Amino acid sequence: MRKIISPCGLHCIKVNHLGVRFNDQVVLEDINLHIHCGSLNAIIGKNGAGKSTLIRAMLDDIPHTGEIEFRDTKDGRMQRLKIGYVPQSVNIEKNTPVSVYDLLASYESRYPVFLPKSRKLYEKIRKSLRVFEAEDLIDKQVCNLSGGQLQRVLLSLAIMDEPNLLLLDEPVSGIDQNGMELFFRTMDYLKKHYDLAIILISHDLDYVAKYADHVVLLDRTIQKQGTVKEVYESAEFEKMFSIGNEEAWIKEEQDND
Repeated sequence: MRKIISPCGLHCIKVNHLGVRFNDQVVLEDINLHIHCGSLNAIIGKNGAGKSTLIRAMLDDIPHTGEIEFRDTKDGRMQRLKIGYVPQSVNIEKNTPVSVYDLLASYESRYPVFLPKSRKLYEKIRKSLRVFEAEDLIDKQVCNLSGGQLQRVLLSLAIMDEPNLLLLDEPVSGIDQNGMELFFRTMDYLKKHYDLAIILISHDLDYVAKYADHVVLLDRTIQKQGTVKEVYESAEFEKMFSIGNEEAWIKEEQDND
């Protein structure tokens, strides 16, 4: 990935008046964001607030109104932004005979993965896995990985193409505390050392408070955004995450698991 020589002052993404409607249901309304490179941006909110829908709209997977403007002004030219994406969950059939190397090589190489391994590609994949302390998984079957191991492999896959923007839809769901610590430390490393903006959907408010540069409180529209302090001390945050509302929100999350 491209190392930052100096702090990045160029924005990577602007979202202007984005809206999403499914039939007569308004899911997102008048979303406005300005995301910078070298920052970790957390989207928080209750279940059904439209967080995953916002990610899908940024990926252009669903119809939406408004404008999503991607910019990379390297060398003074407008370039198409490269996006890495890790979904909330991936279904892998049991006994699928695909190794971690096969999975990553299939995205990186034009040659069939059943051909003899390329030493150069093998080392490139190991290097990508090493960022997430997953290089020892390179020859393991994907179907035999734990949830935390699979998460690290998918993150490695997401950064292989040197993205400018990394979209993460609750990638630490169901991960233990050690896995959470590793994940957020790695996110902190990526944003500090690479020309990369990160947008993360998360329900872990403590980790968001510790690591996020910018927080977006979402409930169909943006209720509040700014620094952790600005959002967490706001009336909008207090209303959404007051003790009674938080207990109902947690129960709703558990019922949907």
